[in-house]
Amino acid sequence: MTASATPDLLFQPFRCAKFSLPNRIVMAPMTRSFATGGVPAAAAIDYYAKRARHEVGLIVSEATLIGRPSAGNEPDVPRFWGEDALSAWKPIVQSVAACGSGFWPQLWHVGAVRNPMTKWTPPAPPESPSGLAKPGREYGVAMTEADIEATIAAYAQAAREAQRMGCSGVEIHGAHGYLIDQFFWAGTNQRSDRWGGASLVERSRFAVAVIRAVRAAVGPDFPISIRLSQWKQQDYAARLADTPDGLAAWLQPLVDAGVDVLHCSQRRFWEPEFEGSDLNIAGWAKKLTGLPTITVGSVGLSGEFIGSFGGEVSQPASLDELLRRLDRGDFDLVAVGRALISDPEWASKVRQGRLSELGSYDRSALAQLV
Repeated sequence: MTASATPDLLFQPFRCAKFSLPNRIVMAPMTRSFATGGVPAAAAIDYYAKRARHEVGLIVSEATLIGRPSAGNEPDVPRFWGEDALSAWKPIVQSVAACGSGFWPQLWHVGAVRNPMTKWTPPAPPESPSGLAKPGREYGVAMTEADIEATIAAYAQAAREAQRMGCSGVEIHGAHGYLIDQFFWAGTNQRSDRWGGASLVERSRFAVAVIRAVRAAVGPDFPISIRLSQWKQQDYAARLADTPDGLAAWLQPLVDAGVDVLHCSQRRFWEPEFEGSDLNIAGWAKKLTGLPTITVGSVGLSGEFIGSFGGEVSQPASLDELLRRLDRGDFDLVAVGRALISDPEWASKVRQGRLSELGSYDRSALAQLV
């Protein structure tokens, strides 16, 4: 680690053409399921504001459902449509803004992903590109052309509502094997029409259409982020792009459609994306597109989020490698998930050198909004 690679790097302001942030720390979107009937709980106001008060520069909300009957796979994930849900989001946005931090809702459709922890079923059959939960496993229905067009419009409407209520940007969830990622993935997109295709670029047309619709809804100056991943919850080893050229071919149409930020998810941020370089996927995305990137994946804690569901306890981990890469300019922003779920003061403690006060994380932290 160089002399300049200290925690202070995380607290340097970030500025680009369309937005600025007080520092480089992002609260990663983490599903909490405390929104009864899809309406955010009153406790969510303080939940988000506490992180902002304790020096998180950008809050990306837990994933929020767009206005499609089968967008979700459990009943208590928040909606970003309907007057009751939108009215509950407004004071959350205002409380974060009052602390000087940005707030971007993450817009979500799960596609053909079932939640094995609940017996609840959505009011309409699960929808996806080809009615497949993963390669070879049927679940729900294949989307019609009308379904696809209505879904694109629902993303745009949610973004329009976000801008209207004062959010400082919006993020589209295109990762982890959910709907947009199911269009990307050849194993779950078997369509023979314009929404399918043999190449990743062809299968990206749905994502491109969503981005264009969102851009048209919010105008040219409102920041749009998209979260992307190679891995899927259905297959941790899945890869969409095997080379830097393949990654560039995938990302450029998304950039051309109007994305401003690439939020690049991997299970462990320090793992190299391609042979011959130690760059992670956020590093490659920045190098190939020139856009700001967010890195995420096991920041500040041992283990990973998925392991915690099996009872794994995560302990505080060194930030040295993260800071080395940030100092080198690999990426611009750093998303923190589990550490911020269990400790709203995590960022302040890091800045103040109170590392001995950082605690562990286990799945019991998900039982309440702290």
